[in-house]
Amino acid sequence: MEDQNIQTPPSEIASVFESQQKTSIAWRTSTLEERKDRLKVIRTWIQAHHSQIHEALRKDFRKPKTETDLSEVFPVTSEINHALKNLKSWMKSRSQSTPLPMLGTKAYIQPEPKGTALIIAPWNYPFNLAIGPLVSAIAAGCTAIIKPSEMTPATSALIEEMISEIFPKDQVAVFQGDAEVSKELLALPFDHIFFTGSPQVGKIVMENAAKNLSSVTLELGGKSPAIVTESADIQDAAKKLIWGKLVNCGQTCVAPDYILVHESQKDLLLSELKIGIQEMYDPKYEGIEKSPDLARIVNDRHFQRLDDYLNDAEEKGAVIEFGGKRNQHHRYLEPTLITGISDSMKIAEEEIFGPILPIITYSELQKAINYINAKPKALALYVFSQEKAEQELILHQTSSGNAVINDCVLHFLHNELPFGGVNNSGIGKAHGYHGFLAFSNEKGILKQRVGLNNVTLLRPPYGLKTKQLINSLIKWF
Repeated sequence: MEDQNIQTPPSEIASVFESQQKTSIAWRTSTLEERKDRLKVIRTWIQAHHSQIHEALRKDFRKPKTETDLSEVFPVTSEINHALKNLKSWMKSRSQSTPLPMLGTKAYIQPEPKGTALIIAPWNYPFNLAIGPLVSAIAAGCTAIIKPSEMTPATSALIEEMISEIFPKDQVAVFQGDAEVSKELLALPFDHIFFTGSPQVGKIVMENAAKNLSSVTLELGGKSPAIVTESADIQDAAKKLIWGKLVNCGQTCVAPDYILVHESQKDLLLSELKIGIQEMYDPKYEGIEKSPDLARIVNDRHFQRLDDYLNDAEEKGAVIEFGGKRNQHHRYLEPTLITGISDSMKIAEEEIFGPILPIITYSELQKAINYINAKPKALALYVFSQEKAEQELILHQTSSGNAVINDCVLHFLHNELPFGGVNNSGIGKAHGYHGFLAFSNEKGILKQRVGLNNVTLLRPPYGLKTKQLINSLIKWF
């Protein structure tokens, strides 16, 4: 299904935004139970419309039901359940210790809702990455406008139906449409913008946010590397890499984009990767294209992009070691392993976002680290190694939003970990308490006693004793 063209009049967007601003002021004093009730109604709707979520993702991606449950439904329900369990402690003020110069005062931090939020969701996990941030916004006490992707029309329509059934527009609203709708929304002075997408569009979002001094969370992407060292368990690593790469047909922001493998392990890794693909997607040897467990490329434009990557790589000397078959009519691209990668190839420079896995060899671990550091910082880094010294060397000499040792992708499901990028791969963190903080202002509050206090001694006129006291503060505190 191709891009749809649903547009909303700017006047309606402005009207809803203004109504949400009023609601957000009232919600500053929202209670724990009120926020929990809003979260519960989202969970109840998801449970009651489980089959409709399956159908929407099937229409947009031909995504298997089990994969939809694992990658779209479970992350959201888990986020809700985690928030319901912990929201009471998240909302509490936190007392702060008193430094000696502040003796007599009391200080604490009180989280308060930022206000009205904009959530711009991507097409690759259209349900998860729209409703997941909404859970954090609601937990923090914010109102929200959601802009789902026009490239997944079935899921976007379902999200609009869902929100309209459980929230009035002055609390949560959905506006569908293309880049023009996003442009109208980004012109408004939101208190926080949560964007998931490419670094290129992220820069546009940040530029627009700066005009209104809106805070941002940017969940971007990039080329997330996987390092397979000499000490790695190759059979174990191969299975995990194949699963992490081919979930959602490779259209995952934290999918391993390429593998750096020690030259002594290349042949064994290639062999095990092929076995892994066969076991997961063609166990009966009927052809991977017949597998009910492999999703499809989202639309013709992205299929053509991936087709261009492969053609460009082959023309410049790359070797397809496995796969490579394509069926444009069904937007099917066979899981593909490719070697002989050079920096001149598009596949080496652009985030792949598809079922193509380049394999690059290295002779020394430091050279692999240098290769990673020569590229923009990735959203995730995967290390397959059984040696702690190797693991620590890689973790300390590289920078990435998150890192996983001896697995991949799973960190997204860990509610206690902050999820997000660094620089080119993102700004800010999400999930659990970190998602709650993204939509909250941590307001520092200081209480001073009435009457004589330490600060009284620092007021003008500045005599000798005052100067001596200030000098002591500078020297000792």
